[in-house]
This record gives sequence, structure tokens and C-alpha cells, in this order.
Amino acid sequence: MNPFDLTDILRNHRVYIQTHNFPDPDAISSAYGLQQFLDFHGIPATLCYDGKIDRLSSKKMLDTFGITMHSKNSLPHMTKDDFIVLVDSQKLNSNVTDLIGDEVACIDHHPIFFEYDYLYQDIQKVGACASIIASYYQQTDTPISPNCAAALAYGIKMDTADFNRGTTLLDTQMLSFLFSHADWGLVTHMYTNTMEFDDLQAYGAAIQNIQIFGGTGFAYIPFDCATALIAIISDFILSLDVVDIAIIYAMQTDGIRFSVRCEQNRVHAGNLISHVMKPWGSGGGHYSMAGGMIPSEHIHLLGEDIHISIQDSFLKGIAHMEKEAVSE
Repeated sequence: MNPFDLTDILRNHRVYIQTHNFPDPDAISSAYGLQQFLDFHGIPATLCYDGKIDRLSSKKMLDTFGITMHSKNSLPHMTKDDFIVLVDSQKLNSNVTDLIGDEVACIDHHPIFFEYDYLYQDIQKVGACASIIASYYQQTDTPISPNCAAALAYGIKMDTADFNRGTTLLDTQMLSFLFSHADWGLVTHMYTNTMEFDDLQAYGAAIQNIQIFGGTGFAYIPFDCATALIAIISDFILSLDVVDIAIIYAMQTDGIRFSVRCEQNRVHAGNLISHVMKPWGSGGGHYSMAGGMIPSEHIHLLGEDIHISIQDSFLKGIAHMEKEAVSE
């Protein structure tokens, strides 16, 4: 895609850049990087999201890189005539609130689960959405500040788990490009003091409740915790030598939230959770990482023992996908 096609579409409109709900470092850095890119080309844009920024590392990004993001509840007035660019997210996905503006563009690295006719679409199978945004600077010779380059580099490192997850050639090329422009001290700073004391309670609950069935590890967190923390704990559980699929779920105020991580080549994490969640909620994601949600009003559909229902459904889904992979 030519990034200047996007600037042509957005020019002379009020523009909002929207991430998925509960934005993580890749979403935040991608939105910020695009905002700075558009600003250089004379297009101001406001960053927005729904949910909350509830992880210390994400909050720290806003302070470290001087990023301003508006939650839905504090968003400057938006109308149906305003343009929205979805970043690290796609319209109709369950983790993106449908705001009143017109979603004219989408820049993302997740699989497409729902087709939508954007005026501009750049969806690539890469490790981090921040890599796509970084490529816009390189393709167009747009100057990038040391602050912005550092934010994008941190986003790439975080979403690829330091190049151990879903990494593509573009991710490595863009980190190399950003390295020569970034204030690397800011990246280093982001790796210090990123865990809150209360996080230990969630880790402890997951460790106490873990159950393993033939390489699939289930862990339950019986209380409300930061959404992004559930994903981090799923990475932690996956690091166990006896686990190649990790399924973590937490009871939150609005329902049960899931995070899935997978090292099993025959199982697509996004397709797995999308299939399993259908009777109760929704979900989706990448080959190796995915998330989902069962709304509180649907929890009763799980029956008397929610854990047995969840475990049985996932294990049946995994067995089905493995069987299909063998038959191919």
C-alpha cells in the first residue's frame, strides 16, 4: 500500500486513530507512530480507545513517550462525518467498540475474520503492527523523531516477544531501521519497573489453579485483574516445558476473559478460540496468540461447572484441529 493514498483520503477531515479496546504497547506505539506520520504531512489526528489502559507497562509508555490517548468517555466530540483509522484492530471484531465516526481505513496485522470495505486497507501478516507503521516512514522518507522511533521499536519488541513469536522479515528490517533513529535509552527505560505488586496475586492464582492435559495447560484467575496481564500470564504458563498450548481465563466484572498461546504447529490459536467461543461469546487472533470473551450474561450457558465446560470445549477443539491437520 502507498501511505500517501491514506493521507489523500484523510486530508481536510477531522481524524481519529482508534486502537482495540484495552490497548497494549503495540497498539499504543502504532497509533502514536501513525499520528506523528500524519502530523508531518499536515493532518492532525486524535488517538482514542475504549476500555482502559490498565497495565503498568502501557501506562508507562504514555509518560515515557509523551503520548496522549483519549478514552471513549473522555473523547473530544466526534460526529458521524469524522474519519476513523483503525490501528492494530478491525471493524466488527469483538475487541473494538463501534464509535460514531466513519471507519475509512484499517492498518492491522491480525487475520481477517470479518470483511469490511475500507477506503484504505493495509493488513499484513507480520509480528507487530508497529512494523507496518515504521515502514511508512521508510517508504516515504518521512523524518522520524528519536522519541517516535523508540516507541515503535518498543512496540515491535513487545509484540514479537523479543523476536520469539510470529516474527517476519519486515519486523527485523524495521527494528534495524528504527535503531539508527531511536533514543534507545527510552527503550531500555521501558524494561524497568514494569510489574505492579498486585500482579503477583494474579500470578499466584494462575500457578495455584493450573491443570495440564496432554500438553494443554489451563489456568484460572478467580478475580478481576488487568486485561493485558492475562496475556502476559499466558506467555508465562506457555514457558513451562510440559505446556505447548496455554489457555488462561479470568473472572472479570463484565464476564470471563481468555488468552490463548500456542506452540503447536497443528493448532491455530485464533481459529481455536473463535470456534470454542461461538456458543457463549467471541474471540480470535493470530496463529500463536489469541483472546476471547464470554459476557457475564452468557456465563450461565456454561452450566454448573464452568471449568469442566471450558476445558472440554477447548480440548475437543484442539483434538479436531489436530485431526484435520493430520488428514491434510
